[in-house]
Amino acid sequence: NKKAFVELLFWKSPAAIREMTEGYSSLQEGEGAGRSRVPPWTPQAEQELRELYWKYKEVEGEDVIAAILAHLPAPGRTRRQVVKQLVRL
Repeated sequence: NKKAFVELLFWKSPAAIREMTEGYSSLQEGEGAGRSRVPPWTPQAEQELRELYWKYKEVEGEDVIAAILAHLPAPGRTRRQVVKQLVRL
């Protein structure tokens, strides 16, 4: 690649550097930057999140997100993931 020097001017992840040095199709599916570490939200989980939000949004003196996390059926979700999904919804 004659223009690879341009790519070197920008910060890269280890996966992107590996692709540059070994070839752009060197990464197997599910490896590197293309891999999603966050499990996707299912329609059922989104509906549960909506219901929990409407249930706890009016409670005074309580953190809404903390209450949602405590009652969310799928463990392993972080506060940031829940907030991001609520904003998206």
